Amino acid sequence: MPKVFFYVQHLLGIGHLARASRVAAALVEDGFSVTMVTGGLPLDGFPAAGIDHIQLQPAVTSGDGFTKLKDADGNPVTKEMEASRRDQLLSAYHAQKPDFVIIEAFPFGRRQVRFELLPLLTEIEKSEPRPLVLSSVRDILQQNRKAGRDEETVDMVKAHFDRVLVHGDRNFIRLEETFPLASEIAEKVVYTGLVAPPAPTKTESEAEFDVIVSAGGGAVGGALIEAAIGAHTILPPLGRWCIITGPNLDPAELSRLSAMASPEIEIVRFRKDFPSLLAGAKVSISQAGYNTVCDILQARCRAVLIPFAASGETEQTTRAEKLTALKLAVSVEEKGLSAENLAAGIREALALESASHVPMRVDGAKQTAVILRQLLEDRR
Repeated sequence: MPKVFFYVQHLLGIGHLARASRVAAALVEDGFSVTMVTGGLPLDGFPAAGIDHIQLQPAVTSGDGFTKLKDADGNPVTKEMEASRRDQLLSAYHAQKPDFVIIEAFPFGRRQVRFELLPLLTEIEKSEPRPLVLSSVRDILQQNRKAGRDEETVDMVKAHFDRVLVHGDRNFIRLEETFPLASEIAEKVVYTGLVAPPAPTKTESEAEFDVIVSAGGGAVGGALIEAAIGAHTILPPLGRWCIITGPNLDPAELSRLSAMASPEIEIVRFRKDFPSLLAGAKVSISQAGYNTVCDILQARCRAVLIPFAASGETEQTTRAEKLTALKLAVSVEEKGLSAENLAAGIREALALESASHVPMRVDGAKQTAVILRQLLEDRR
């Protein structure tokens, strides 16, 4: 049974962890032994059953920037904590003796945790036999990076990585559109398709809401939820609304927003049946994160996307623009978001034709397992 050592550091939302967990589950289903090492806040249900899990001391970041790490109590990460995490990570790696090491986002992102990833790569290079090393990245990368960062990333890929798994469809967006130096590592880039869940089925119990509002992890979703509550009062009746705040919405903010909502709106932190709820809804209102968009596409649901754009973030805006051009969604800017312009976006989305099919590959988790099997066979 080939062993996979899968490192994931989620910093703000839960998207990276959710996507990686889907990939890990598909690898286990294909007969791999998977150990996930996570470095963010623990979250119930992640990773899935059957996946060995090692939790490092949690490190997170705030919604106003991604440069400074904090511990679970909100204090700055110290050099002592960095050393503790590094030692725990290296010890776990040596204990596993894996055939594959998958590192989520790095070196295209997650520079904040170089204090442990660079030593890990050094240990990997000294290993006999050396495991195959893969970078696992979403389809759209953050743009407007500092000068020299792209060159540094290319050098790192050439020196330490056997493949770059791009979890997207090249017919939707290609890596070079958000990473200008992609041609320099083209021989290592493999597209897996989107890591989407299975297409949901609609049942009577699941199709109880007509409008689904979701705020991802919830850490920065307050403004979206408030605008949605306001839009509800402006629009003609659309049926029952469900607002899913995400687990990380501040409790005081949750109380404030709950007091604003009318009886026709149900507010919850999390729904396991979220994809099925989308299949029975008239419209979805959400940010434009990778996993949420995968759920929307699989459910064939009309959508209003409010891409997260704080601190110079560009990834969600790019995704929303692509989907809007394909008439699969309507995009509303986060800056200046109000009940009025969100209500206008909802009216526009309701006028869209329902998608009859997903115009891109969505079996990225299973395809990742196929790619790893082929790499193992090539090595043999």
